[in-house]
Amino acid sequence: MPSPKKIPVALTIAGSDSGGGAGIQADLRTFAALGVHGTNVVSAITAQNPKEVVALEPVKPAMILKQLGAVFSAFTPKAAKTGMLLTVETVECVADFFEQKRRLPLVIDPVMISSSGSILLQTSALKALQNRLLPLAGLVMPNVPEAEKLTGLDIRQPEDLRAAARVLYETYGCVALIKGGHLPRIKESVDVLFDGKDEWLLAAPRSKGNALPGTGCVYSAAITAELANGKRLPEAVRLAKEYISKAIANPRQAGRVRIL
Repeated sequence: MPSPKKIPVALTIAGSDSGGGAGIQADLRTFAALGVHGTNVVSAITAQNPKEVVALEPVKPAMILKQLGAVFSAFTPKAAKTGMLLTVETVECVADFFEQKRRLPLVIDPVMISSSGSILLQTSALKALQNRLLPLAGLVMPNVPEAEKLTGLDIRQPEDLRAAARVLYETYGCVALIKGGHLPRIKESVDVLFDGKDEWLLAAPRSKGNALPGTGCVYSAAITAELANGKRLPEAVRLAKEYISKAIANPRQAGRVRIL
């Protein structure tokens, strides 16, 4: 009998989206599409759909740690990512855990506000994210509003993305990918990656139409999957940019909504 095929393992720590468009559901779907086994730690439970977040309930830190322990007792993830963490208690318990896993590539998607406008990171948790978790990150990848919160800069044009990436690297010591999809009056979706030495500009045609749920989740999950597949960070980001750009350009219809 042939030996089973071995595939790499990745981990997502994020909220559960009952609508299936974002959060852990989007992460696991992306991991599978890119040939990676997805493990997950649920940080919060949401009642939501692509149009609104009806309710949020955080998972207790003790349960988050039990989930992490269960994953790592049976698997050896090659890369991990965080999405919505919501509370200061969750941020701190995740930081406590990853302080013991410093060699594991950690992608931080600093989810702060949903596409429908709901707060997904409490104000008290922002400082913990900055002080505890970002210094442990291999990559932080905020969108424009999130980058403005983290840096205090006004970001209005592509050149501002470069400045924000440098501020994040100098402040927290982690590679920064600033996503420029929120920039107004720009024909392309432009992102800037800065690793403290080299800088990369990633561009794709901007798709017209309504915003799709879970774009940031899928983007960060694709980077995490490519890291788990053994790609170096710049290549992982390039491949993930191609993946999310194709997904946005070719949405699917599920019921009455469009999804990635």
